[in-house]
Amino acid sequence: MTDYRNILRLYSQGHSQREMERELQCSRHTISAVLVQAAAAGVSWPLDDSVTNEDIQEILFPGRYAYASPYTVPDFRYIHEELAKKGVTLTLLWEEYCQRVRSTGGVPYMYTQFCEKYRRWARVTKATMRISHKPGDAMQVD
Repeated sequence: MTDYRNILRLYSQGHSQREMERELQCSRHTISAVLVQAAAAGVSWPLDDSVTNEDIQEILFPGRYAYASPYTVPDFRYIHEELAKKGVTLTLLWEEYCQRVRSTGGVPYMYTQFCEKYRRWARVTKATMRISHKPGDAMQVD
């Protein structure tokens, strides 16, 4: 994927397109297209740290790299809430997800992708699980 953030950063520092081409290993035509679109969209450096290359791509080239995934995206918030319950595992939730998706005619993710996407969601949202216990009932060692 093109590194839009670095293109904008280097351009703001006064680098030429040929210098950016050598440093970023990207064609000068791509760099030129990014700079033209960024000027038209009013996007310039510095950017927030929360703005990713995917966000910039969608702003500069809306719909150009759109890919319609045939898979049905799971409800990660529901999965996270269910995992807090006793005896519930990701395997069990994946099986329920598959049944629900197939009943509506969709295509479910396989187990490995399901787990990977859930973990990525949990990491980005900084989702945490609460452990409920009685004080003095169990000792936990870190």
